[in-house]
Amino acid sequence: MQVKSSLTPESPIGIFDSGIGGLTVANAIRKILPGESIIYFGDTAHLPYGDKAPESIIGYAVGISDFLLKSGCKMIVIACNTASSIAFDAVKKHVGKKAIVIDVINPVVAEVSSSKKLKRIGVIGTRATIKSEAYARRITQSNPSIEVLSLATPLLAPMIEEGFFDNKISQTIINSYLDRPKIRKIESIILACTHYPLIRPEIEKYYKGKVQIIDSAQIVAAYVKKQLELKKLLNPAPKGKQRFYVSDLTPSFIKSTRHFFTGKVKLEKKNLW
Repeated sequence: MQVKSSLTPESPIGIFDSGIGGLTVANAIRKILPGESIIYFGDTAHLPYGDKAPESIIGYAVGISDFLLKSGCKMIVIACNTASSIAFDAVKKHVGKKAIVIDVINPVVAEVSSSKKLKRIGVIGTRATIKSEAYARRITQSNPSIEVLSLATPLLAPMIEEGFFDNKISQTIINSYLDRPKIRKIESIILACTHYPLIRPEIEKYYKGKVQIIDSAQIVAAYVKKQLELKKLLNPAPKGKQRFYVSDLTPSFIKSTRHFFTGKVKLEKKNLW
C-alpha cells in the first residue's frame, strides 16, 4: 500500500526510540508545542540498540518509520542517538517527501559548533553511537577549534531501562565512567543518549557545577518547532493528544510514561516484525 504525504498542520508528530529514553524528547516537544499530537513508539523488544548490528538497527528504524508514516505523521523524530548515527540516511530515503525526518544529533552539533567559548567537550553514549564518531566528526568539521573526547558507557541505558537511577548503585556506575582519564578536564559534556537526561541529577552531582551538561532533548524540541514553523506546519490546536506504542510492554516503560505524561496513559503493544 502506497503511503500518501501527511504534511498537514493537524497531522501528528511521530517519535521513536529503543525504549524509554525518547520519552525525554517527547516530553520536551510536548512542553514547547502543547498543540501538537504525538505518536510514540518504543522498540522495547529490541533494546538496547547500542549493542546491535548496524543492519539490524537500520531494519528496526525503517520498520518503525513505515508504521509512523501509515499512522499519518507529518514529522518523524528519531529520538535515539544510536539510530540517528546509523539509520538516519536510510530512514530519510525510505520516507522521502512524505514526512519531515529529524534526528537528535545534527541539532546538537549545530548548537555546540556555534559556540565560541567551548574548547574541550566530552561525549558519552552507547557503543554504537561512540563507534560511529557521529558527534566527534561533525563537531570538528564544523568547528576545528573544539576538541571532542568520546567515551562509550554501555551499562547506562539498560540500567535506566531497568529503573536503576537516582540511587547508590547508579551513582557508583556513573562515577566510575565519568572518572575515567579519557574524558577528564572537559568544559562540557554531551549526553549522547536520550536515556541519559534521567540520570542528569547524578551526573550534575559528580561534576558539582564545574562542567556544562548539554541535554539534547531541549535542543531537539526547539529545532522541531523551528522546522514546523518554516514549513508552516504548526498545529493551531490548544492541546494535542498522545498515543504510545511499544513492541514489548515492560513495567519500566509503563512507569516512565506515566512519569512524563501525567494522567491516564494508554499503552498499546504492537509487533511490527
